Amino acid sequence: MTDCLFCKIIAGDIPAEKLYEDDEVLAFRDIAPQAPVHFLVIPKKHIVDPAGVSEEDEKLIGKLMRIGSQIAAEEGVGDGFRIIYNNGAKAGQAVFHIHMHILGGKERPWPM
Repeated sequence: MTDCLFCKIIAGDIPAEKLYEDDEVLAFRDIAPQAPVHFLVIPKKHIVDPAGVSEEDEKLIGKLMRIGSQIAAEEGVGDGFRIIYNNGAKAGQAVFHIHMHILGGKERPWPM
């Protein structure tokens, strides 16, 4: 998708502080962190939102969880971090390419 911010990051057209990359997944620091540790994990395949995940995508989405947990541990927050997916504008999704936020390094109350 030519107008997708995250697709442009994947293509290398927009710089990002990468934490992990392979053929399927990219993880990078959030440019406006909401916690001491805040990074995104995205599939390189363009999927619009969590509701757009197909049965074919299940393994890939599971990989996002595994990679996110691995990086959280490397960043020193493996014992306590929040995972957030937003689905749609009403839920706060601003970039319409599925992405998983990992936030850690400070306690957060529930509900938000």
